[in-house]
Amino acid sequence: MHTTAHRSRRMFVRMATVTALLGATTTAAGAVAAAPRDDDGAKPTVVLVHGAFTDGSSWSGVIRDLHRSGYKAIAVADPLRDLRSDAAYVASVVASVKGPVVLVGHSYGGAVITNAAQAAPNVKALVYIAAFAPDEGESNASIGARFHDTIGKSVLPRPYTKPDGTTGVDLYIDPAKYAATFAADVPRSQTALMAATQRPITAEAVNTPSGPPAWKKLPSWYLVSTRDQAIPPAAQRFMAGRIGARTVELPASHASPVSRPRAVALLIRAAARNG
Repeated sequence: MHTTAHRSRRMFVRMATVTALLGATTTAAGAVAAAPRDDDGAKPTVVLVHGAFTDGSSWSGVIRDLHRSGYKAIAVADPLRDLRSDAAYVASVVASVKGPVVLVGHSYGGAVITNAAQAAPNVKALVYIAAFAPDEGESNASIGARFHDTIGKSVLPRPYTKPDGTTGVDLYIDPAKYAATFAADVPRSQTALMAATQRPITAEAVNTPSGPPAWKKLPSWYLVSTRDQAIPPAAQRFMAGRIGARTVELPASHASPVSRPRAVALLIRAAARNG
C-alpha cells in the first residue's frame, strides 16, 4: 500500500501549452527545472497498450519520439475482448522482452497494464495516459458511472457470435460522433480514418472487475487530458491521486497519444529515467 511519505512525493503540474510541458520537468519538491537529457546508459523497453476505439497505430508519433531518444518501443495489439485475458496477453508480450520495461496504457489499456504487470516482474514503472487505473473489484464501467461519464451516448452496440456459439456485444463509437467524443483536437481528415478503422471493445471487457492492482507496488505516472470527453478529467485526477502518481495535466482530448505525441513521450521518458 502507499504510505503517506510516498503520496507526498506526487508531483502535480498544470501546463497551459504543450511547449511548457516539453520544456520542463518536475522535481521532487514540485519546482520546475529544465528537462534533463536521457543518459547514454541501458534504457528500458517501452511497451505501449492502446485502449478501445483505436489501435496500435495511435502510438506512431509517440514511438517516433521515443526512437529519436534511443528507446525501443513495442505497440501491443490489445485484443479488447476480456480484461483478464487481455492482461494475460500483454503480460506474455512483456515476458518476451529482455530487461526492464516501462508499461504504458491509454484509456482501457490502463486497466490492462494494472493487471498485466502483476505477472510481469520486469516492469519497472507504469504510465497512464488518460487511462483507467482501477482498484481491485472495480471495472471501467463502474468508474465511469461514478463520475457520470457521457461516452455511452456515443457508443453503438453490435451483437456478434462468439466461438462457443453464444452472443456477445461489441461496442463502437458512432462515426458521426467520433471526433467530438474521442479526438476533438485531431484534424478531421485523420479522425475520419480513425473512426473507420476503430477496433471495438466487448461489453464484457468494460464490465470485468479488476484484480489486485500493480500500482500498489510500482511507481506510476499519469497524464490527465483536461479536455477529455471520454473519461472525465475529474475521474482521471481521482485515479492519479489515489495511485500516488507523478502527474501532469495537458489541454488535450482523449486521443492525446495522437494529438500530443511529444508530450506523451516526454512523460514516458521521465518514468524510464526515474522509475
